[in-house]
Amino acid sequence: MIEIRMHGRGGQGGVIAAKILASAIFKEGRFAQSFPSFGVERRGAPVLAFTRVDDKPIRLRTAIYEPDHLIILDATLIKFTNVFSGLKRGGTILVNTFSPLSTFNFPEDYTAAAVDAAGIAVRHGLGTKSMPIVNSSILGAFARFSGVVGIDAIVEAIREGVPLKQDENAAAALEAFEAVETVVAEIVAHDNHSSHGNGNITVK
Repeated sequence: MIEIRMHGRGGQGGVIAAKILASAIFKEGRFAQSFPSFGVERRGAPVLAFTRVDDKPIRLRTAIYEPDHLIILDATLIKFTNVFSGLKRGGTILVNTFSPLSTFNFPEDYTAAAVDAAGIAVRHGLGTKSMPIVNSSILGAFARFSGVVGIDAIVEAIREGVPLKQDENAAAALEAFEAVETVVAEIVAHDNHSSHGNGNITVK
């Protein structure tokens, strides 16, 4: 089973992202499950969303405490919440940010990627500059970075799953997918000055 946990804020589209991801996985012939976890239900409040993937029916109904993949829709959450809690050794982290990954204090034994999902969303008229809706662009990047799901299934699920601007959302996903194609891979030494050979992938 593959477990994916998304960290975002109300209004960014994280709950819909989890649903679209599950739909895309189902289109590829596997089983999927998605559900959210809300705290205070208001715009800008932290929101968790979960997606599970398996080749057989999924009976588990708990929150995801030890994810294989983290998707962080708002990089400010890294500073104020323990988004890395339970991340499996060797897991992946995808962050919506235009900043270099070296500015973040990531845990050891990970592979990370950054994509300016917010900038892509704004260019395609998804949300506003102050509150872009980043779900489609982050899913496009996730398809390329993780290999968990294909971009064709993501685009098809987006066109079926978003209520408005289907073409713009699909285009945002495709742009983010291509952005991950042009990467700079770097090995970052950790605080103990040792390297574990994991590539930090910064999208320019």
